[in-house]
Amino acid sequence: MTTFELFFDLVFVFALTQVTEFMAHAHSAMGVLQGLIILGILWWSWTSYSWLGNQTFVDEGLVRTGMSIAMASMFLVALVIPESFEDLPGGLHAPLVLAVAYIVVRVAHLVLYLGAAGDDGPLRRQVLVSVWALALGAVFILAGAVVGGTAQTWLWLVGLVLDCGFTYLTSRRGNWRIHSAAHWAERYGLIVILALGESIVAIGVGVAEEPISTPIVLGSVFAIALSVLLWWLYFDMVAIAAEHALARLRGSARASLAVDAYTFQHFLIIAGIVISALGVEQAMHHVEDAESFGLFGAAALFGGTALYLAGLGAFWRRTAGYWKVWRMGGGAVLVALVPVGAAVPALAALGLVVLVTAAVVVVETRRYAEARAEIRASQHAPAAS
Repeated sequence: MTTFELFFDLVFVFALTQVTEFMAHAHSAMGVLQGLIILGILWWSWTSYSWLGNQTFVDEGLVRTGMSIAMASMFLVALVIPESFEDLPGGLHAPLVLAVAYIVVRVAHLVLYLGAAGDDGPLRRQVLVSVWALALGAVFILAGAVVGGTAQTWLWLVGLVLDCGFTYLTSRRGNWRIHSAAHWAERYGLIVILALGESIVAIGVGVAEEPISTPIVLGSVFAIALSVLLWWLYFDMVAIAAEHALARLRGSARASLAVDAYTFQHFLIIAGIVISALGVEQAMHHVEDAESFGLFGAAALFGGTALYLAGLGAFWRRTAGYWKVWRMGGGAVLVALVPVGAAVPALAALGLVVLVTAAVVVVETRRYAEARAEIRASQHAPAAS
């Protein structure tokens, strides 16, 4: 991974924070849906450039210039997230700024990718097919920005689904290239780390203006423990095994796995982290309260963590060929416990999520100890690119 790719990713740190704050401010199911639409726009932008970075060296020449333009545009997208669905009086029309900036990001990517494809005719044709997906989605994104109101939410959702869906249908057996499995897996591991960083930030945001107290200390310990557990579930074994599975494949089979397991299924993982971070922020904000946590915070905390486990389960199913039943079971338990989390104080709800997630980690670590040791030992062995 190059230093410019790391630099490029810094915009997404700010963007993820903005998404969490948007959902917290909205404090409603519709606000969470709108936040997920924005997250989808951010994800679709980021993952597009992950493909470009695996195709060519991005630290030099026109590619670096083009990615700098994309980086500035993505910052504009992140900057206007707070007023992306409700434009504030005065200034530019924020939803339209977001829509245009997003389209600039996507157009720049396709232009750069055509250049990076060089003389690879099948790859160039694959990129050109993506132009139709972008055009189809952009019509709805622009229309939503102009129309505004409730219609904007649904028009943006349709535009994003059409863009992603058309690209998916034309990509699974297409002519995309993954030249380095190690670089590819490292890029996605980093974006998971950046998302987990948002869960750390959420701890401080929830109690930023409060004097330190015993509940805050306990809540902080629980929240950090949850972040560590989420890290463990991805990086201790799954990420290593998935990278080696990708490295063993070649050609269209490798690209197909990258499309399914990373480009699409990783969105569930990232969305789970972001929604869980929203729940952590809500819990820390009410960590000293004795009354019930409430449905919104509990649904975010328990549901986000469950979505993360489900995303990991789907990712493992696609890369290893079977389900991790303990993770899927743990996610189901967390969903079932949402009413309980809503009825108890925030500190207890946070502790309960940590308890269930820790149980999944402990059971898996003990039950699959031999397989885990082999996979972790393979981390230090040279892998095919």
